[in-house]
Amino acid sequence: MRPSMLSLFGLLLISVLGSASEPVVFISAFKSGDEGAIHAFRFDTQTGVLEPLNRSTGIGQPFFMALSPNGQFLYAIDTDQFGGDEDESIAAYSIEAETGKLTRLNRQSARGTASCYLDVDASGKSVLVANYASGSVAALPVREDGSLKEAASFIQHEGSSMDPKRQQGPFAHSIVISPDNRFALAADLGLDKVLIYRLDAATGNLVVNDVQPFASLPPGSGPRHLTFDPSGNRVYVINELKNTVTYFSYAADSGRLTLQQTISTLPEGFSGTSHCADLKITPDGQFLYGTNRGHDSIAIYRIGSDGRLSRVGIKSSLGGGPQNLLITPDGRWLLCANMTGNNVRVFRIDSTNGGLTAVGDPVSVSMPSCLCWLPAT
Repeated sequence: MRPSMLSLFGLLLISVLGSASEPVVFISAFKSGDEGAIHAFRFDTQTGVLEPLNRSTGIGQPFFMALSPNGQFLYAIDTDQFGGDEDESIAAYSIEAETGKLTRLNRQSARGTASCYLDVDASGKSVLVANYASGSVAALPVREDGSLKEAASFIQHEGSSMDPKRQQGPFAHSIVISPDNRFALAADLGLDKVLIYRLDAATGNLVVNDVQPFASLPPGSGPRHLTFDPSGNRVYVINELKNTVTYFSYAADSGRLTLQQTISTLPEGFSGTSHCADLKITPDGQFLYGTNRGHDSIAIYRIGSDGRLSRVGIKSSLGGGPQNLLITPDGRWLLCANMTGNNVRVFRIDSTNGGLTAVGDPVSVSMPSCLCWLPAT
């Protein structure tokens, strides 16, 4: 085949299969019955446009999701009654990247109620879950085909903190695996602690870290989500009750956390009711974003060379109850799921100052609660 014909063939192939070369964003709809679903959208990395691909139903109240490192499997909370008397389940799905179609493999008990966070280890061999209402964490081994085994580890948190309404007992709100895959950090809103566990991902074994079992936050903070910075030497925690972000230095060899700073997410003088939800850091480690539900905004911080935060702005989330954030791997785009606002908004990130500029129209999704990124195939 002559070069010109090869070029023509390539263009035709791109026109036919071009959509498959773009990444997919999965968005969960936190609803029950037929309304509960996981939506798949193709994301245009040049324009920030989300194009509907597929809607997978038959899953109840999928509050949180996580993808396997190889992008072949998706795991999601699945329950008939979120936070009810019965333990929640975790559903495992295989992914058809070209269409965003999900095929259920199986489901296993999360060993707790109001399961609210999932993380998959770097080898794809374990799925970790935080159970909010029952205040526990668990680890489930993964089979070769992506399906889940029963939980290999279960740890019940104990204790309380100062808020009699929100901290009368443990409320595990997230569990995040360290970049080197050796530790898992669990933020417990009810205890004002980040609990530190050693992880054997091959077996799904979680044990309390003997060097430092936990790190404490200021009383009444209510830690919710946490994230490591790209260097792996810093951990940032967003605190739901106090509307703050706390920065810890992190010793990767021992899992030790040392508190360095706590900073507000709200403008000075704000007197309304608001509660934080999620936080994300740009891939270059320059900026951190955190959501305010009630103020309905996204706090923007610059991360200094010493890891300390300075707030450089607060941007409207353009919808009620900003629940979950996603920053694209190229650092150009931020997606915000406004859960009570029933929409997802896309913002362009200014790489010089971290500013956010909304692009396109709001994407309508019923109660969007979690966003997951599947790289282009």
